[in-house]
Amino acid sequence: MNPSKREEYFFDLNGYLVLRNALSSAEVDACNAAIDAMLPIKDKEWVGYVHGHTFEDNDGLNLQQIYEGGPAFERLIDHPSWIDKVKHFIGGEGTFDYNHGPLFIDENFANLRGPGQAIGLHSGGEKATKRTQYRYRNGKFACGQVNILMALNNVGPGDGATMVVPGSHKANFPHPDFDKHRMQGEDAAVDGVEGAIEVHLNAGDAILFVDCISHGSARRVNPGQRRIMVFRYGPSWANFRHGYQPSEGLLERLSPEARQIVFPQKRVVRDPAKVRPNPNIGGIRPGPVTGLTKPGIGNLESKNR
Repeated sequence: MNPSKREEYFFDLNGYLVLRNALSSAEVDACNAAIDAMLPIKDKEWVGYVHGHTFEDNDGLNLQQIYEGGPAFERLIDHPSWIDKVKHFIGGEGTFDYNHGPLFIDENFANLRGPGQAIGLHSGGEKATKRTQYRYRNGKFACGQVNILMALNNVGPGDGATMVVPGSHKANFPHPDFDKHRMQGEDAAVDGVEGAIEVHLNAGDAILFVDCISHGSARRVNPGQRRIMVFRYGPSWANFRHGYQPSEGLLERLSPEARQIVFPQKRVVRDPAKVRPNPNIGGIRPGPVTGLTKPGIGNLESKNR
């Protein structure tokens, strides 16, 4: 469902929307059960094509490429609770931005965070980063990246909630306290940052936000674990943030619409019969391309026609 006029107004004003009950209780349970089945995962360890990863020492554990974790996550790629809203705010229909399709996911992960952990303040409109930019022109949105952050358990006071500075996606100046509270800063959490608010969620709720809004999290002080997932959407010509690529098995399982979001471009494949030596690099005749073999990377040309 496309955003309502009210949603357009408040997204433009604040830089984010809260989508209540975006996931059903059954979908939340399925995601939590699938995560439990993959644990424990250590930093830099692989479970299938899901990769353990951390940004800092105290921001919790990320399960990168979570859409490789099974059917519970695959259905989130083009989930009806948000996909049309994301398309609307990314924009680009009728332009080169749609050359390979309407959207692309450049990063997707689950994050598990315990007591004492947080992530510092980051992003902001004043940086004018093209990848994450907020833009509205000629009556249409053209945002560089729109994120969906999903809560897999209740996130209230003391639980390390996501925090945002409303309106900062249009800021012309950095936040006065940015350096102190930024990632890897003196106090890498957003607690006490002037103008920042906690966004409390029930399990199944989601936040839709443009990535250039200044955001981070409060420090978790309660016992237990905060569980969320993030899917980052942008235009079809974008590239993977961390160098991951989807597995062949995932692409085979997905619907054509979801596959186009996960891997929009078609590979250009060399035909060995038409390859002749390059005189500029020693005349070595290259062999056939058989695909890359790193985890999460495969020869995908036949899956994207």
